[in-house]
Amino acid sequence: MAETKSRGHVFAGQKRGTGADDFDGDEVFVAKKSMLPTMATENDPAAALASARHEFGEHGGVNMSIEASATFTVMEPETMRRMFAGELGPDRDFFIYSRHFNPTVLNLGRLMAALEGTEAAYCTASGMSAISSVLLQLCSSGGHVVASRTLYGGTHALLTHFLPRACNITTTFVDIGDLEAVKNAIVEGKTKVLYFESMSNPTLTVANIPELSRIGHEKGTTVVVDNTFAPMVLSPARLGADVVLHSISKFISGGADVIAGAVCGPASLVNSMMDLHQGALMLLGPTMNAKVAFELSERIPHLGLRMKEHCRRAMEYAIRMKKLGLKVIYPGLEDHPQHELLKSMANKEYGFGGLLCVDMETEERANRLMHHLQNYTQFGFMAVSLGYYETLMSCSGSSTSSEMNAEEKALAGISPGLVRMSIGYIGTLEQKWSQLEKAFCRMQDSTLFNKN
Repeated sequence: MAETKSRGHVFAGQKRGTGADDFDGDEVFVAKKSMLPTMATENDPAAALASARHEFGEHGGVNMSIEASATFTVMEPETMRRMFAGELGPDRDFFIYSRHFNPTVLNLGRLMAALEGTEAAYCTASGMSAISSVLLQLCSSGGHVVASRTLYGGTHALLTHFLPRACNITTTFVDIGDLEAVKNAIVEGKTKVLYFESMSNPTLTVANIPELSRIGHEKGTTVVVDNTFAPMVLSPARLGADVVLHSISKFISGGADVIAGAVCGPASLVNSMMDLHQGALMLLGPTMNAKVAFELSERIPHLGLRMKEHCRRAMEYAIRMKKLGLKVIYPGLEDHPQHELLKSMANKEYGFGGLLCVDMETEERANRLMHHLQNYTQFGFMAVSLGYYETLMSCSGSSTSSEMNAEEKALAGISPGLVRMSIGYIGTLEQKWSQLEKAFCRMQDSTLFNKN
């Protein structure tokens, strides 16, 4: 039986045969040109996911099979040489080793590419490995990055401390909302990356993705956007960004039980990151386990439904909490500085995000609020991360942004009492609201509910 070849696709149910490795040489360039399948884009991420190829199981199962092998065999010695030379690859169902490409992980990459409307995607062992690998691929020693000064603490530490020390890559931090400052910070010929979060962690500042992408491209930089806070809600690549990153551990996973990341972007970039000699992903090896990839592939189809409920409840709670006199930060509220901007960029019907913040002004008040919400009314859990079906709460300044010093937090707009809430969807909305309200009432004192 001849081995199955297809231009850009590995069709489900069509496996390489048990006979000799079959190649005729006329499609050798395909593997070199694009080691990953490309993905047609749709304007709505749910429509794009529905249009993605469904991978069936080896024996006709409706779910794909898990390819748990670390290494893969060939029928002829010449085939292995050609695979290592880049002439044969996963686009024609030729696999070498799962640190390079794995069929199950590759399928998850196809779904992530469909979700974000990019040509290709590669899934990694964590969100931070996706971020660091992209930066190391795009920047060499002496390179320069312009980044938002409001970022996840781990990313801020990577840019501020690790990359300058280990790689001689420096970063200029700017107010991402000040487009002129962004433009002035980019040094043509030296700045390789413009980096920001679509919705910033934890302040929920919304980036003007189309304008920032325009500025970056005019200056010759690659625009990289972390979209962890807003899957389905925002599609940065469709708005002009070059690369979209995710911590899949959050909303996309939804179960707080998986650590994973993704790089979504041009096939040329993803292929370069998997190069045997110069690829950051290939050589640093943040490999996703195939069993994890299978789990995540089964969750992505209902991501849209989950995001709609996260966002619906976040919006309702934000409105009601504001009426109680609390200082609420949520992009869905009309008084949010980027409310209209987000409306202009957002995919319709997905809301304004599943996170909100309450500024309690001091860490002591923030801790007291979270204590009541968890231990008195069981509204949610004091825990970092986000995207879980239960509500998760943390005081950002002393937790996920603790890598930043006091001056950096002040510049980023992170107050000592800022409580970040990832709103869950377990229970009924009214049931959970009653728990929220009960905790707030218990906390009443002479200052907590003063009107702004």
